Amino acid sequence: MNPHLKTILACATMLGTLIASAQTPWQIESYFLNYLQGNHTPFVSTRTISPDAIASTEHTVWQSWLKANNLFIEEKLPALAPLTADKSWRWNLPDTLEPSASMPFYWGIKGDSKPEDGYPFFLYLHGSGPKDHEWANGIKLGQRFNDAPSIYFIPQIPNEGEYYRWWQRAKQFAWDKLLRQVLASGQVDPNKIYMFGISEGGYGSQRLGSFYADYLAGAGPMAGGEPLKNAPAENLRNTAFSLRTGDQDFGFYREQLTRYTKRALDSLQRLHPDGYTHQVELIPGYGHAIDYDPTTPWLRQHTRNPYPKHVTWENFEMDGLYRDGFYNLYVDQRSNSDTSTRTLYEMDINGNDINLCVSLVEYTTTETDPRWGIALDFAKYYTRAATGVVTVYLNNQLVDLAKPVTLTVNGNVAYHGLLTPTLENMVNSCARFFDPARIYPAAITVDLSRL
Repeated sequence: MNPHLKTILACATMLGTLIASAQTPWQIESYFLNYLQGNHTPFVSTRTISPDAIASTEHTVWQSWLKANNLFIEEKLPALAPLTADKSWRWNLPDTLEPSASMPFYWGIKGDSKPEDGYPFFLYLHGSGPKDHEWANGIKLGQRFNDAPSIYFIPQIPNEGEYYRWWQRAKQFAWDKLLRQVLASGQVDPNKIYMFGISEGGYGSQRLGSFYADYLAGAGPMAGGEPLKNAPAENLRNTAFSLRTGDQDFGFYREQLTRYTKRALDSLQRLHPDGYTHQVELIPGYGHAIDYDPTTPWLRQHTRNPYPKHVTWENFEMDGLYRDGFYNLYVDQRSNSDTSTRTLYEMDINGNDINLCVSLVEYTTTETDPRWGIALDFAKYYTRAATGVVTVYLNNQLVDLAKPVTLTVNGNVAYHGLLTPTLENMVNSCARFFDPARIYPAAITVDLSRL
C-alpha cells in the first residue's frame, strides 16, 4: 500500500475514534431522555476529562440533563406563584403502581424575595383523618409556619384505606419525580430540602426521611414515632432530624417509640459526635395534638452537606422497593438476596484513603406489643458481606484527584492508584442521582466476590 495512503487511513481511523468518543451535548441529551423514558443502560464513553475541564463539563452535563427533562413528556410542576388555597393541581400516578391514583397538591412560594442560592423547599404530609379535611388543614398550617422565604408542596393522599400510607410504591414514584423536578427547577436551593408531617404524615416523613436522607437537609415528623426497623436512624448521620411527640400520646405506642428513637440517635451521636444532629422531644402534658410551629424554623437552620466523608446507609426496602444510591455510593448489585437481611454500607474518607465496610444486617424482634402484635424494639446482628457490587463515586470535594487514591473494602485493598476523570462517570452519576451537586468525574466499582 502507498505509505502516504496508509498514513491518511491511519489518521482517518484515529479521527473517527476521537469523534466517536467525544459525545456532543446533543448525544448526551438524547441519552438522558432515553434514561427518563425507562432505558437505564449505562452511558459508555472513552472520553477523559482534564482537571481544568471538570467544572465546565459538569455544567454541560447538567444543562443537557435540564434539556432532556424539558423534553420528557410528563406532568410538570406548575409555574411558581404565591402559596394559596385558591389554586391546586394534581398528578396522576401510574396504574401499574396503584390503580386510579391521583395526587392533588398545593404548590407555591412564601415570602417576597428569592434567596441567592434558591428557596428552601418543604414537603408537608398530612394525617390520616378524612383526606379533604386533612389537606385543607395542611394548606392553613403551611401558610402559617414561620419559615419564609420558602416553597411548599402540600399533597393530598390519593386514596384512603385501612393500611394506606405515604411511603408505598405509587407515592415513592411521586417523591422521586418531585425531587427530580424540584432539583431541575432552578428555583430551589438543592441543599435546603425538607420533609415533615403530622400523625400519619409523621410516620411517613420519618420513613421517607431515612429512605431519602441523602437529598435532605432535614426531616421533621410530629406526633408520630415509627419502629426503627421501618426508618433506620443510622441513615440520618448527615441529616438534621426533629421528632416532637406528646408525652401522653400513647396511641400505637407513639410516646414509647419516640423514646426509642431518641435513645438510638443519642447513642449514635455519642459514637459519631460530628453527625446525627437531632432534637427528639416528648412534650410534657400533651397527647396527640401538640404545638406544630417550632419544627420548620428549626429545620430551616440546617443545610445539607452533599459531600459527607462519613456515610452510614442501611439500604432498607419500602413496599418492595430499594434505593439504588445514597450520597456518593451506587449499588450495582445488592449484597442481600432477599428481605430477610439488609445491606449496610459504612464509608469513611480520610485524606485520599477510603474505607468501605459492607455488611449484612439481620433484625431480631426483642419487644412486641400484646394487643396488635406491633414489633416495637429490635436487636441487630451484622456479618461481612461476601457478594454484591458497589460503585464509589468521587470528586475533588471528597478526595484529591491529582493524587493516588486507596479504597479498602472489608479490610482488603480494592484499588490503589490515580483516578481518571471521565465523561462516562459524569453522565451516569447525573442520571442516577439527578442532583446538580452529584455529577462525579471519577468512580471505582468493586465486586465483593472478587476481594
